[in-house]
Amino acid sequence: MTETIELGEIVIEVTRKAIKNVHLSVHPPEGRVTLAAPLETRLEVARAYAISKLGWIRDQQAKLRNQAREMPRQFVERETHYLWGRRHLLTIIERGGKPFVKVDHRRITLYLPADSALENRAELIHEWHKVLLHQAIPPLIAKWQVKLGVEVAHYFLQRMKTKWGSCNPRARNIRLNTELVKKPKHLLDYVVLHEMVHLLEPTHNERFLTILSGYYPNWQEARAELNELPLSAENWKE
Repeated sequence: MTETIELGEIVIEVTRKAIKNVHLSVHPPEGRVTLAAPLETRLEVARAYAISKLGWIRDQQAKLRNQAREMPRQFVERETHYLWGRRHLLTIIERGGKPFVKVDHRRITLYLPADSALENRAELIHEWHKVLLHQAIPPLIAKWQVKLGVEVAHYFLQRMKTKWGSCNPRARNIRLNTELVKKPKHLLDYVVLHEMVHLLEPTHNERFLTILSGYYPNWQEARAELNELPLSAENWKE
């Protein structure tokens, strides 16, 4: 059961899990605060801990408020788009035939019929993003399957507004946010590993963190980088 702690304007969601230590997190984009505590932790103890970290919480929320945000995309000539962490300029070429996307160096070119609707341009880019992710993800899964000694039955791509990925350990499925195509590839590698570690340990307990740290010692830096990159206009969160 989730409880809440209110510290002035700050509301903290408290959950109890089979972990040894308290984990306090501030989540992008709005600065939502969560606190995971060991099962036996009394709410008063969790509250005291949160009070001791109040300055840190406010600092993290301020960083998120000042974080760069992408403007809503209109898919017009010379608009900036991110691909694997790099900025690209969009070029529109109106022509007959089947619409398609081409990328070279720092330019993304859309070939599509004249007067195509914004929704059609957005969907064309989204489908192209999925193609790029389907090319990048299987080698990463294969690499971590060997190292972790696990097997992913299926992976799925999905627009996700609350997290970068998820895992169903029982079905051995992982889901990945299509927004990851906009981030540097090493961050996609981190998210894939993170979700696959859940095949060994379903929760974010000490064992999970030990396994993750063993294979990706800089995971905290990767997580911070992922959260410090420009946020989508649609407010994607980890």
